[in-house]
Amino acid sequence: MGKGLWFKRRLLMASISTGLVSGLFAHPAAAAQDEETNVQNLPPVEVTAPPSATRRTTPSRPVARVGTPGSASPRTRIYVYPTAPGTGRGLDVDKVPSAINAVDASQIKRTGSLNVTDALRDNIAGVNISEVTGNPFQPDVEFRGFVASPVTGTPQGLAVYQNGVRINEAFSDAVNWDLIPTAAIRSVTLVTNNPAFGLNALGGAINLQMKDGFTYQGAELDVMGGSFGRIQGSAQWGKQVDKNYAVYGALEGLHDNGFRNFSRSDVRRFYGDVGYKAGDSEFHANMGVAKNDFGASATVPAELLEKYWGATYTTPQITSNRVGYLNLTGKVDATPTWTLEGTAHVRRYEQKIVDGNPTDAQACGADPTLLCFGDDTTPANGVNGVQLANPFAPGTILGEIDRGTIRSTTFGVSGQATNTDQLFGHDNRFVMGATYDTGVTRYNATAEIGSIAENYVVSGSGVFLGPTGLPDPVAGPVSLRTVNQYNGLYAMDTFNVTDAFAITGGGRFNVARITLEDQLGTALNGDHTFARFNPVIGGTYKITPELTAYAGYSEANRVPTPLELGCSDPARPCLIAAFLVSDPPLKQVVSKTVEAGLRGTKELNIGTLGWKIGGFRATNHDDILAVPAVGRTGFGYFSNVGRTRRQGLEAEVNIKSPALQFQASYAFVDARFLDPLELGSESPFADPATETIRVLPGNQIPAVPRHRVKVGVDYSVTDVWKVGGNALFVSNQYLVGDESNQYAKLPSYTVFNLHTSYQVAKNVQLYGRIDNVFDKRYATYGQFFDREAVPNFTNGGAEFTDPRSLSPARPRAFYAGMRVTF
Repeated sequence: MGKGLWFKRRLLMASISTGLVSGLFAHPAAAAQDEETNVQNLPPVEVTAPPSATRRTTPSRPVARVGTPGSASPRTRIYVYPTAPGTGRGLDVDKVPSAINAVDASQIKRTGSLNVTDALRDNIAGVNISEVTGNPFQPDVEFRGFVASPVTGTPQGLAVYQNGVRINEAFSDAVNWDLIPTAAIRSVTLVTNNPAFGLNALGGAINLQMKDGFTYQGAELDVMGGSFGRIQGSAQWGKQVDKNYAVYGALEGLHDNGFRNFSRSDVRRFYGDVGYKAGDSEFHANMGVAKNDFGASATVPAELLEKYWGATYTTPQITSNRVGYLNLTGKVDATPTWTLEGTAHVRRYEQKIVDGNPTDAQACGADPTLLCFGDDTTPANGVNGVQLANPFAPGTILGEIDRGTIRSTTFGVSGQATNTDQLFGHDNRFVMGATYDTGVTRYNATAEIGSIAENYVVSGSGVFLGPTGLPDPVAGPVSLRTVNQYNGLYAMDTFNVTDAFAITGGGRFNVARITLEDQLGTALNGDHTFARFNPVIGGTYKITPELTAYAGYSEANRVPTPLELGCSDPARPCLIAAFLVSDPPLKQVVSKTVEAGLRGTKELNIGTLGWKIGGFRATNHDDILAVPAVGRTGFGYFSNVGRTRRQGLEAEVNIKSPALQFQASYAFVDARFLDPLELGSESPFADPATETIRVLPGNQIPAVPRHRVKVGVDYSVTDVWKVGGNALFVSNQYLVGDESNQYAKLPSYTVFNLHTSYQVAKNVQLYGRIDNVFDKRYATYGQFFDREAVPNFTNGGAEFTDPRSLSPARPRAFYAGMRVTF
């Protein structure tokens, strides 16, 4: 029976990842086709001119119809870009005073992946992916040197929205990419230089718009399997029931054994939407659930990878994510020139982490039958406050199994009003809105002392560490309740000075209150309030019908998270994502950004040409950095480190036609510290007396490669057969911990991928892909580690000599699948 359930569970797994750009092989009767997009990959909006017979005295405006037309009146397809978190119609793309970065559903499909992050990496010039956790389903997304990461404790610099709802988690602002239903995504935009998206939008906001029964109709089944035990599948279905109602649902599942030891991954997701339209009003209720489990979530010493590319270090490393959410959205055209929209949402998130680590527990020097912590004299206490007896045999390598649980419930409402009345006889668009979000989190952590075997597996002993260290505990259990309250008020106005020249101005006022309530005492108690107004100003000029120039300036802020506020004292470091102690307050981070560029389109014989080039400079004030505590594996603290700067250039050219899709891009990102500082580091160049490195103004920020080159092509060999591939080059980068730029960089890498598809019948397609064609062995992330914490068992128990710990990338992999539409 167990085998039957195992088989049935995998048989239900489904994915929209086919590697075919929808529409290239579609026959007239084909169903479940993705929307066509323009060269900037934006879905169209149908606009219908109001009837001429009207009693309106105010200037008229087009009425937006998204996806399918609502009447037989004359219609025009235009392309808009989001300028605020709402789900309604955005701003005409020619009027946006910032870079345009968009990915459509067909581009997501072409990656053949359940990770939307792969589509961002392949299609947006400035995006880079690092597998900091060592698991491909939980990557760090870095854009212009700012990060959105699932790793609790990573300073987050990107906001992420799903259908107008911010999904950065309440406790640490982390972004769990694995919880996003990839098959259900209609489009993704990466909005820059815009404070209307609120907290964390230092480098920008990733805005996900989801499918519904009005924009996606038909049914689709997809199954795929391949290397490392991968099997995945999905089913999605959308239908407009009648003129007013529509429904949509998507189910996804994946199982992957991984190429590393203990690196199994299981992904299960569902998303559904019910929509209602009546005239110029539209309402939706959408919900989602996910239940995902991952292994192998850490870097590995380079010396172990030299012996075996699938090695792991100090396991278990298990992450379990659960989520359930309900969102309500509504939009009403109250008058011909006023549109009102609102959202309400509730989200329940739970994460459990089991993480094997080295430990600072050791036999006491004076009495080896007792355990000490940090040194051989400080008692290691149990949960009852009594010093622990040492149950381990002499010579045992001690380790620690850290367990952490995050349970968050968030609730929020927002409202937005858009007005298109003319101003002084000129076209004008005014948007104002307000948001309120609150989240309650319960966080618990424990540490179990254990032993480390020669395969680096930590086995528990049932002995748990209690409050240790006097007068202030430096380790022990944590039970914390936090409350986040985020309020925002924003307004933006775009005024057309002429038909070619438009200016945009506005800003957002943010107020954040974060309360910490220690459930085991009073040491962690705190109440912190932050407030700031962030302005924006910019303009666009349409030089010719096919060429637009833009420029803008904006400011944004992010407030310290509850985790960062609970761990900011260098004298008493915490086990990141586990143990917290009372700390001095941190300052909020303020980013000031300027960007400018050119973009254009042109119709050619071979298709539609799109291109863009732009530059940016973002200066962070009071930036926050996670600083390791030397000699205490996993321990660290958060600190304001003064000013940092990220600046660079992005360029892209693409061609889109029924037979050919081509894209090439280059991004240069220069990220540097601007103020001198001293940081703890495991670097071999650290001062042996202070165990610190000196960071000088101009030193590069680690883990930010300066050069990224991307090329992709898809070509229809025949009406039913298509081939394609892409290449990715990422330049070298400094290791985390080498902020002083003294050690050799992590090497650059170039990866080639191929894919093909064949339309067997009108509604049946076979496809395949090869990732990492030349089986390149490379790492996407690296850091220093404590070489003395655990012996190198692959070298007779000697001490590690290479200070690097790396995240190995997946070797060459083969996949094949079938897609059926109805």
